[in-house]
Amino acid sequence: MEPGHIQDTARETGTPDHASQDCRLVGSVLARIGDKWSVLVVMTLRDGPHRFNELRRIVGGISQRMLTFTLRGLERDGLVTRTVFPTIPPRVAYALTDLGRSLEVPVMALGTWAFAHQAEIQQARARFDGGADASLAVTPREG
Repeated sequence: MEPGHIQDTARETGTPDHASQDCRLVGSVLARIGDKWSVLVVMTLRDGPHRFNELRRIVGGISQRMLTFTLRGLERDGLVTRTVFPTIPPRVAYALTDLGRSLEVPVMALGTWAFAHQAEIQQARARFDGGADASLAVTPREG
């Protein structure tokens, strides 16, 4: 066996593969915060707490089931809090935690990058998908 094959060594010796474990842990976090709906919910909540139906209306295109799933995942990961107010009917509001608010800068940076490079990405997709006319690609708006 060649040196550097941590996974092979871990299998043969029965010792845990810490590098792979770390990658899986980071991967699960990135899967949560990199999810399209999670990003949109986090960006919506940066302006302050919102009720479920407000979030659904603002985010747009998200089903009730997907919003519920997304909010539960964000709450589980400590990024969002769910507060139930003792009214009839009960009122529930969702807000970012300090940890959730710390995502604003990297998420905004990613969004800014995506917006700035959307034309290049569209052209690359057109080339990849079979040489479709890349000149029809979306061009970024000025301003």
